[in-house]
Amino acid sequence: MPSPLIAALCFTVALLVTTGYFILGSIPLLILTHDTPLDSRFVRGFFNIYYVGAMITAAGTAVSYALAGKPVFGAGAAALALLAAMLRRKVIPQMDSLRSKIELGEADAIARFRRTHLVAILINLAQLVLIVWSLTTFSL
Repeated sequence: MPSPLIAALCFTVALLVTTGYFILGSIPLLILTHDTPLDSRFVRGFFNIYYVGAMITAAGTAVSYALAGKPVFGAGAAALALLAAMLRRKVIPQMDSLRSKIELGEADAIARFRRTHLVAILINLAQLVLIVWSLTTFSL
């Protein structure tokens, strides 16, 4: 097996681990009440770290697949890196805004924060399913 393909597979495993860790770690955080600054700050920080990790691992995956001569897998991984960047630019500021509204005592802010949290989890679950499906369906 050529070295670039080995690197691509290693990056793919890193991407799967990053995404799986996020899903397994973020679902239990739904039990938090999100009504204290510490709860919402922790969840926001967890998401931010995940998005940075996902961007790095997906970008590494994209480059390594491109070097291995697998442009379709490279393009898919690049799309995942862009999705992580887009979600980070959207979800993190939204959580920050809702966190300040929670601190001010706005009634629906906690529900909206939890909904944002849940939607982000579902998007990443779909992403994990897509990664696994593509690896099992298409030939490397």
